[in-house]
Amino acid sequence: MNERRAGPPQASEHALGGQRGHEVPKVGALRIGCIADDFTGATDLANNLVRAGMRVVQTIGVPAAPLAAEVDAVVVALKSRTIAPAEAVDQSLAALKWLQAQGARQFYFKYCSTFDSTPEGNIGPVTEALMDALGTDFTIATPAFPDNGRTVFKGYLFAGDVLLNESGMQKHPLTPMTDANLVRVMQAQTKKRKVGLIDYRVVARGAQAIGERMAQLRAEGVGVAIVDALSNDDLLRLGPALAGMPLVTAGSGVAIGLPANFGLAPSSTAGALPAAPGLQAVVSGSCSLATNGQVRHFIEQARRPALALDPMRIAKEGAQAVARETLAWARPLLADGPVLVYSTAQSDSVKAVQGQLGVAEAGAMVEHCIAAIARGLVAELGVRQLVVAGGETSGACVQALGIAQMQIGAQIDPGVPWCHAQAQAAGGAGIRIALKSGNFGTADFFTKAFAAQDGGA
Repeated sequence: MNERRAGPPQASEHALGGQRGHEVPKVGALRIGCIADDFTGATDLANNLVRAGMRVVQTIGVPAAPLAAEVDAVVVALKSRTIAPAEAVDQSLAALKWLQAQGARQFYFKYCSTFDSTPEGNIGPVTEALMDALGTDFTIATPAFPDNGRTVFKGYLFAGDVLLNESGMQKHPLTPMTDANLVRVMQAQTKKRKVGLIDYRVVARGAQAIGERMAQLRAEGVGVAIVDALSNDDLLRLGPALAGMPLVTAGSGVAIGLPANFGLAPSSTAGALPAAPGLQAVVSGSCSLATNGQVRHFIEQARRPALALDPMRIAKEGAQAVARETLAWARPLLADGPVLVYSTAQSDSVKAVQGQLGVAEAGAMVEHCIAAIARGLVAELGVRQLVVAGGETSGACVQALGIAQMQIGAQIDPGVPWCHAQAQAAGGAGIRIALKSGNFGTADFFTKAFAAQDGGA
């Protein structure tokens, strides 16, 4: 495959002690090894790398075997966002060790663009553990993703036009975010290092100014720097300053500025996928405002068949029984187009169920049911194009489908690409799958996704 050259990066060697970043490795050399704390976030990151010209594979968990594909980047998708910090650290270090063995030149820890986590972590603990393992004393942190309305200004994270803690994230059932000040949030989780800020005025002056500010912060004993970003231009200015940095921590937005450091530029071939003809379906376990709107659009505007799952009924009758009934409902409808199965509900309804069953129990029960439905749709009913909404739901579904890795394709909406995977549930056949973070996508996402494919339907 031909190299996609963008010209040499503009940053000179910065004060981080890394290589200059001017060398363009041979074709097939793994440039970036990524660790993502959930499955939809992993595809979000992979999507941005593909858009910037990298060939990307996403693995589901840490692979047991060496990398077989010739790609520019690998994203290891973990389900570590809400587990105990010590367990998240162990899984992340295992992913790092595997990526190092594959020859990755730079490492990227990816978290959500809403920076959501528990008060104890896991962003801070994982960041420090990776820094220790790589022997580096400085990195950056920014969840900015302007394409999806996530910007950072003076260290404060905005979702659209409002502060994060006024956006609805303060009511998140697992990781409520009540403080938009990222320096303060990160410092509370980062026990061994000081957290500082590279503000928008520095970023606006470009890579050299960013590098100088990094050196200044490092001299002051700062180990992690929150970086402001108000636009994609800010992320592109940041990219060259990160050339040679051993570890980058960020949402997916920063990824648009990294491939150019390796001499790569956007290419239409980077996201080409094999076809996967077959029936179409959507399963949704997200309770976000965006997904609620997408469910309403599918039902009220697209007028497509949809079935709501009742968590209390799942608790009473069992996930497998509800899954069987759901598949019987879907069977006669699929030939006429996509169907939707959803547990999406308003936050008050979710809290009511959690109050009766417990937060963890309610979430795990619904995920298990939706995963069983997704497996049945593929294994029994012949679905070969599947949209999954919600990070935790996506993790449960890809595991139930027996997917070990995914090739990343073209973007549907910012942060959400179509992917191609060999699924055990499909008898080893290829399927198209899109894993959508709850907060991502336009109102018509569910119908638009199937229309957006490049001839694979």
